Amino acid sequence: MFKAIRVDKTETGQAVSAVEISDAELMEGDVTVRVTHSTLNYKDALALTGRAPIIRKFPLIPGIDFAGVVENSTNSAFKTGDAVLLNGWGVGETHMGGLAQKARVKGDWLLPLPRGLSTAQTMAIGTAGYTAMLCVMALEGYGLSPDMGPVVVTGAAGGVGSVAILLLAKLGWHVVAVTGRPEEEAYLKSLGAREILPRQELSAPGRPLGKERWIGGIDSVGSHTLANVLAQTKYSGAVAACGLAQGMDLPASVAPFILRGVALLGVDSVMCPKARRVEAWARLARDLDLAKLDELAREISFDEIIPTARDLLEGKVRGRVVVKID
Repeated sequence: MFKAIRVDKTETGQAVSAVEISDAELMEGDVTVRVTHSTLNYKDALALTGRAPIIRKFPLIPGIDFAGVVENSTNSAFKTGDAVLLNGWGVGETHMGGLAQKARVKGDWLLPLPRGLSTAQTMAIGTAGYTAMLCVMALEGYGLSPDMGPVVVTGAAGGVGSVAILLLAKLGWHVVAVTGRPEEEAYLKSLGAREILPRQELSAPGRPLGKERWIGGIDSVGSHTLANVLAQTKYSGAVAACGLAQGMDLPASVAPFILRGVALLGVDSVMCPKARRVEAWARLARDLDLAKLDELAREISFDEIIPTARDLLEGKVRGRVVVKID
């Protein structure tokens, strides 16, 4: 028997509890992992609280990330004792996830632990940080570089935003951080932000086009915020969109696209091809300031998972949360 967080379907919605289950209750897979660390992302918090229909199969163990050590494997790519990590692939949504002491998954979903990173550090990065890296790669792939102008990061004090600032600052970008928490200004500047904008400056309905302020952006908010970021992006700039904290809608006009040649780059972390995942994690191991990563992450115990998820959705959590499972 081992510990797990389980979400069950009820007549009124869902119920979440800490339970003990057996290996037999895990789903099919060719690799079983003893989980040492997991994390709480925005999507995990939505799943745990039931505020959005993230979980689509019940009962389910949530947790879209985990890192640990292979316990047994029939997959030729992995053997007992290998250190591994996982992000996405529907784990924590349709397949039992990482908020448990064990996980059984398809070996094709796993990655070897990147050289130079511990299991705890990979979860300090987590899906949020990995998504931030995919966004940086998308901007670079579009041809943007620090000498072309500033880059804006919305949801700056959150997981994606915090790691994005760390990465962009180290790569030489002038980072404009957007946050609804003015008390976090010192924190954001410690990560490398050069300017701080209040969230309300971008979160309300705006004009189709505004003053050109930045050449690129990383947005995890959506809705009016993303529309305003696009409206204020410089000619031939691009914005990488990866989240919907404000909403799934995009109340924008075509003006930035047809008058300034602005590009909107969609970034998906869940089904991202394996080769790009490997590249992103190699970049994270190389480009992240690990000392600062340790500063922006805090570790919680298994018993703190459920209340911390509520705090995350209420904007009481900054940076990254690492769950020490084993």
